[in-house]
Amino acid sequence: MLGLSELGIIHTAISLVALAAGAFALVRDKKIVWTNMPGKIYVITTTLTCLTSFGIYRHGVFGAPHVLSVLTLLLLLVALLGGKYTTLLGKFTPYVVVVAYTFTYLFHLVAGITETTTRLPVATPWASSPADSKLKIVLGVVFLLFAIGAILQVLSLRATLRAKV
Repeated sequence: MLGLSELGIIHTAISLVALAAGAFALVRDKKIVWTNMPGKIYVITTTLTCLTSFGIYRHGVFGAPHVLSVLTLLLLLVALLGGKYTTLLGKFTPYVVVVAYTFTYLFHLVAGITETTTRLPVATPWASSPADSKLKIVLGVVFLLFAIGAILQVLSLRATLRAKV
């Protein structure tokens, strides 16, 4: 199916659950947090998505998608530890946590959009490769939306934290 291995099919299914849970959390709560069910589902399935990605080698080598998985796992760790166990960054900790979770969602989108557009439609994929200029434009727009969303999250969090003082 679309040149996917059995592990690739499992990986894709898990990543779709992660994307859905993350989208639900972002729409409903305007952020992803570990403290509610959509956030927990997102973090767990994102972790599983990253771990399963290490067994997938479409081009035979450890590549950019694997690096993205490592970065995602590191950001999840930062967000989880920052949200629960540390105030290492002082008053900036809650902001780092919120943006770190949202960054992981961006990484999901980058990987998902890249893989989808370079595989579909089956006979003539929309993008010829991850370096295709059309794909770069789409990913640029996605990054712009992420940046706007992250700024709005920070401003909202700042207003909430100030109201508590």
